[in-house]
Amino acid sequence: MRKTMEPNTTGTAAAAFVAKALSDENRLRIIQCLAAGRKPVSRIVEELGISQPLASHHLKELKRALLVKVERSGPFIYYELADPRVATTLSDLHMLANYLLTTRTTF
Repeated sequence: MRKTMEPNTTGTAAAAFVAKALSDENRLRIIQCLAAGRKPVSRIVEELGISQPLASHHLKELKRALLVKVERSGPFIYYELADPRVATTLSDLHMLANYLLTTRTTF
C-alpha cells in the first residue's frame, strides 16, 4: 500500500516525499520535457523514446507528488509542470550533481 502525504505535512517528510518522486531518471526526463510547456502523452512518448505505458506510469507518480498538472481537452490528456520552480529545482540539482561528481576524489 502506498503512502500519501497529508496536505498539511511540512518539513523533512514533505521534502522526502517530493525527492522520492524525483528519484527516477525517466521522471526527471519527463520533467525536462515538460519544462518547454504543456504536452500530450503522445508527444512525451515521442520525444523521450519510451513506451506509452511507461510514460503514463511515471506521469501518474509525478501527478501524485503534485509536480505535474493534468488537463483534459477532448480525447487528449495534457500534462504540464505544476510550478515553474519544478524545472528550476531540477536544473539546480543537475548542476549540484555535476559539481559533486567532477570534484570527487573517492566514492
